[in-house]
Amino acid sequence: MKNSFKKILFCLMFLIFGVGVFAGAAFADEAITPESNALAINTVWTLIAAFLVFFMQAGFAMIETGFTRAKNACNIMTKNLMDFSVGSLAYWAIGFGVMFGASAFGLFGTDGFFLSKADPSTNDGLWMFTFWIFQTVFAATAATIVSGAMAERTKFKAYLAYSVFITALIYPVAGHWIWGGGWLGSKLGMIDFAGSTVVHSVGGWAALVGAWLLGPRLGKYNPDGTSNAIPGHNIPLAALGVFILWFGWFGFNAGSTTAGTNLSIGAIAVTTNLAAAAGALVAMMVVWAKYGKPDTSMALNGALAGLVAITAGCANVSPLSAVIIGALAGGLVVFAIEFIDKVLRIDDPVGAISVHGVCGAFGTLAVGFFAQESYGGVNGLFFGGGFKQLIVQATGVVSVFAWVFIAALILFGVIKKIMGLRVSDEEQLKGLDIGEHGLEAYAGFQIFTTE
Repeated sequence: MKNSFKKILFCLMFLIFGVGVFAGAAFADEAITPESNALAINTVWTLIAAFLVFFMQAGFAMIETGFTRAKNACNIMTKNLMDFSVGSLAYWAIGFGVMFGASAFGLFGTDGFFLSKADPSTNDGLWMFTFWIFQTVFAATAATIVSGAMAERTKFKAYLAYSVFITALIYPVAGHWIWGGGWLGSKLGMIDFAGSTVVHSVGGWAALVGAWLLGPRLGKYNPDGTSNAIPGHNIPLAALGVFILWFGWFGFNAGSTTAGTNLSIGAIAVTTNLAAAAGALVAMMVVWAKYGKPDTSMALNGALAGLVAITAGCANVSPLSAVIIGALAGGLVVFAIEFIDKVLRIDDPVGAISVHGVCGAFGTLAVGFFAQESYGGVNGLFFGGGFKQLIVQATGVVSVFAWVFIAALILFGVIKKIMGLRVSDEEQLKGLDIGEHGLEAYAGFQIFTTE
């Protein structure tokens, strides 16, 4: 028995050695060079970052589900699944070409639809596949931000229709202006390294329009205009979502180098983490001072506010500046959530408009103040650069807001006219899980509601 085993082992070793020899001979003409190593490292790094950003979809799903009521959990999960599924196809067919195709007047791309420029027989063509998947998960992030702001009262088919158009047109046009060779990035020099405006403000402003046209949830506002809190059903689930997003954000920001050979990825990871930590701490302190309790949900949104705000300048500011930006965003988000809820009376169950729209705009403007030449090649106002970069940043913020607001107003207006945006009051009372999907997230459990 032992001799038989030795013979089998010897044969296997001989086979492995033989395969190695023949493989080496076959690929001897493909010499390993510093350039090929760099391409391999950059490809692997960008793919890993893309997978981290994809995992952020789970984070958004957890946050939105936790901050809303149990009777709508399946609906939230399905929307997060479908906006990525629908968005991937729409971005492949149209959006990527609009965003990164040959520029028409600096406004939108005109070719590369259906990944037609990705030639698998060349290294450049193969790299385009990697770049596409990285950009796709960013497009999905912009799309899913809207889900939370419109939660608990939106028709599912209306949300599917919206998902197509934001990933095919609204997001890609803004992205082309700043990242794709358009007028803001290439012509004016706007800095939005990983997408405070391109991704987060686009999603936040679309959410603002959608929630405004949709109207508030039943019971949210009293006849005298005062608002009622509608607590989420699972804060631990929301906290898990924030930790997932914080984790994924290292891929979001550092991965935006699309180069593992770019050693600034370490500095970017540091600024990203510090801003998130400062945002969480300051948001908790502000709400603690205002209401006497360190509210968990506001601290969670503070962490996200810091992450959103640092996303534009993560490669252009120092660690100290990142702490300041994150801290300011953490305080800002508390007041923005209250302003949108109590003054504008727009019902945003998860605070998406404030976190992504307001703090995204703030973070983009912050680059004009805090950018340092030693980090990203440009000095902001506080480091001797004058007002030039700040004016460029402000131009970008206002321009993207105008584009998204108008485009989303038309989109949601058409959807509302054709198929309707809002479910019936009866469906809202029973929950969208039953009304839209015919099942319950927590079957067999007795769920109490205030309605």
